Amino acid sequence: MSGTFFSEFLMITNILTLVMIIVLIGLFLVINKLSKKLKFTKLMIVSIFLGLGLGLVIQLIAKFPDDPSKITWLTEVSKWYGLVGDGFMDLLKMLVVPLVLASIIRVIMNMKEDNLSKLTFKSVMMFFATTAIAAIVATIVGNLFKLGLGREIVNPVGEMREITSLVDTLRGLLPSNPIKAMAEGNTVAVVIFAVFIGLAVKRLKKKYLETINPFIKLIEAFYKIIVSVAITVIKLMPYAVIALMANTIANRGLHSLVEVLDFILALYLSVAIMFVVHLLIIWANGINPISYIKKVSKVLILAFTSRSSLGTLPVTIETLTDNVGVDSGTASFVTSLGSNMGMNGCAGVYPALMAVTIANMAGVEMNFTFYVMLIIVITISSLGIAGIPGTATMAVSVVISGMGMGAYFPLAGAIIAIDPILDMARTLLNVNGAMTTSIAVAKSFNTLDVKNDGDIDKSE
Repeated sequence: MSGTFFSEFLMITNILTLVMIIVLIGLFLVINKLSKKLKFTKLMIVSIFLGLGLGLVIQLIAKFPDDPSKITWLTEVSKWYGLVGDGFMDLLKMLVVPLVLASIIRVIMNMKEDNLSKLTFKSVMMFFATTAIAAIVATIVGNLFKLGLGREIVNPVGEMREITSLVDTLRGLLPSNPIKAMAEGNTVAVVIFAVFIGLAVKRLKKKYLETINPFIKLIEAFYKIIVSVAITVIKLMPYAVIALMANTIANRGLHSLVEVLDFILALYLSVAIMFVVHLLIIWANGINPISYIKKVSKVLILAFTSRSSLGTLPVTIETLTDNVGVDSGTASFVTSLGSNMGMNGCAGVYPALMAVTIANMAGVEMNFTFYVMLIIVITISSLGIAGIPGTATMAVSVVISGMGMGAYFPLAGAIIAIDPILDMARTLLNVNGAMTTSIAVAKSFNTLDVKNDGDIDKSE
């Protein structure tokens, strides 16, 4: 199969491409059949293993290439699988702005004004605290693994992102153009815009209730409609997980993974330790950790396979509200902030491990002052990191530059090359950190329903 039609339009030039597409469709049929027997959570777990197996089979057929991107049929398979996996994430991202806007307006117009400032303060402080803890954990693990020591200097795979000052970052979060902020997925700006509208509605209700009542009813109706759409989209998750997982595995050459295996292990260990810290916080707020994991498993699986905190947001809010017992206001507000700031994985664990690795490779002395400065820089720079795949590099750029090691950034080329494998664990921790903060904040306001068993498999 050759020619422009097959190579550039249809993107099927090899029989292997067609076979892999048929195999994916076959697995979809298996999932469809299992969906009638298994609960949603178990179905998601099956999807992960099917996707993992499919990815390994593709790598095996391709003879485990060092650079999969140079194999045409692998690139074609990735494109077709992306239609399902990335297409599903596009549907979820479609819901983010309307869901955040409607839910925040709805909550604010029924909230006491003094509670809003307390909610914001408690959320931000909690995000800062957990990010700092994540950075400390990663710094300790990085030193235990002696990351970077004795490693051969490699050619750079990426360049440092352009650094934006803290002042410009904070100003960039303000909705100077609400429509632009919505288009760019700047959820903090959307939250701020929604808060102003909610406060205006709340203030005008006292004198002009009859006039603004249609708007209030519109927001309530729109919110219910968006939630219903979200539940419909969520039902497609098991199919998307197969494609997302298979793509991630198939697109990474095993050679590139082995080369930085110590960093991968250090990151996953740091994430595991921080996840336990989250569970301890959750337990301290009156929720059984085992029960919690069961209730939020679909969110964690989606975060792990999709690698997008922002894309996972609609599922996160729905799960916290329906399964965990967090009130909708707190769940919407806190997780919306958490998709842009205080991400424990991308802005806490990852920059700390990278800083230790680069410092060791470059021969930079790491003393007590270095570590204190590192934690401070990581915590402050956790503001404004967008919750979409790949932006953890921005967090690393800010931290490395802030530590005066910007010139050594290219030393991390081999690590950046396998970023998708790292991003899976980072995103899971990001989302779990946002849910943990939501639970802690809701508990502080006495709005957490710890007796709510929820319907773990509501989206069946």
